[in-house]
Amino acid sequence: MARLTINGETRDIDVDPETPLLWVLREQAGLTGTKFGCGIAQCGACTVHIDGVATRSCAMPVSAIEANQQIVTIEGLSEDGSHPVQQAWLALDVPQCGYCQAGMIMAAAALLNGTPQPTDEDINAEITNICRCGTYNRVRAAIKLAAENVGASQKG
Repeated sequence: MARLTINGETRDIDVDPETPLLWVLREQAGLTGTKFGCGIAQCGACTVHIDGVATRSCAMPVSAIEANQQIVTIEGLSEDGSHPVQQAWLALDVPQCGYCQAGMIMAAAALLNGTPQPTDEDINAEITNICRCGTYNRVRAAIKLAAENVGASQKG
């Protein structure tokens, strides 16, 4: 039995300890916003936060997660889509097919938590998610817009 805190809710989940977190989130918790992409932690479609750190959930067995750790999925980033990254994604029409975007948004939110005013080099180093549609220029612009909005809300 795994005890996981997902989006602020503690859940006891009966699952094999080696089950990847991704499948627990999707199948046991019913949180399908986190996507399966590659299964080897390369593409980033499965990115969630564990204690605020962007983590590829497809390669993270539930046995590696401690009971006190906080897991946040795209569904838990904000209840109403008001997170600055989500708003920037909408404002700049970032997605094309949209499949990778939940993981991209989670990676970008983690980046801004640690680096509120990221440079292009910071973005290149931290946003390693793969987008088959190639929306990287819009992703970069949205991260910078979100950073401006976060900065403005902290000053006001």
